[in-house]
Amino acid sequence: MTTSPALLIAGHGTRDEGGADALRALVRLLAERHPEVPVAGGFFGAPASPLPLSDAVDGLVERGADRLAVIPLLTAPTGPVPEALPTVLARASERHPGLTHVCGAELGPHPRLLDVLERRLDQALGSGARKPADRARTTVLLVGHGATDPHANAEVARAARLLWEGRGFAGVETAFVSQAAPDVPAGLDRCRALATAAGAGEPGRIVVLPYFLLPGGPVERLHMQAEGWAAAHPGTDVFGATVIGPEPEVADVIMERYRAAVAGEPPFGAAPCSCRAAAEDARQAHGAAWQGTSLTAGAGDR
Repeated sequence: MTTSPALLIAGHGTRDEGGADALRALVRLLAERHPEVPVAGGFFGAPASPLPLSDAVDGLVERGADRLAVIPLLTAPTGPVPEALPTVLARASERHPGLTHVCGAELGPHPRLLDVLERRLDQALGSGARKPADRARTTVLLVGHGATDPHANAEVARAARLLWEGRGFAGVETAFVSQAAPDVPAGLDRCRALATAAGAGEPGRIVVLPYFLLPGGPVERLHMQAEGWAAAHPGTDVFGATVIGPEPEVADVIMERYRAAVAGEPPFGAAPCSCRAAAEDARQAHGAAWQGTSLTAGAGDR
């Protein structure tokens, strides 16, 4: 029996090896920073995942864990999913009698994640993001996965508002890769109108910012949609930012959620059942990293 509940990081639905590598890097980071807490991670909802959550559970049990604090690796809820996290955890309990668990809340929109998003924006724009006047002519398109549940999509809009407040950008609009409107091209249309209005004689510009934690298929689709739109609008500068990734800030937020779950505190957002919320709100997968270069046709190598 371990002195502290083990930390189980639960991602959803990726078959992408890059996403699995990023999760492994996040697990290593947490293990280095918090050696007193056994930690493992994996993905549920994707039978062909290179890093199954069931294997992560088995590994923690082999290390002596009989209590798990499960933290869903999500930036925002996304509504019902085909395979619920409680189902996966119930199967784990059947395999390991006596194993107990508690689920924490998803990660976003936490202020530390918003700081990483701001850093990704600056990286995408390079030196052109430092002056207030440069930010004032920059419009951001924050892109989430999308869900049929409007409450889940509203969480992305909430993150966009929090990202906009006090950071000096002309605006932060939202779009979704699938299942919800506006889609990426429609979101870029809206950003183009705002960027033109904010330009005040100078050309406006747009940064497409994935609201995803790890690499995976949806942001590859996002990237293709944004590049297609940019090719059709050569007069508009469009830049692509990278995903959040396994940053120290992400590790800090996970540990904050872990401690709250272990202490029995209500999950962030007052979900009635954090484990149910983690299952019903799980993301399909988490985006692929972009190069922080111009997506505008003819703007040079990407």
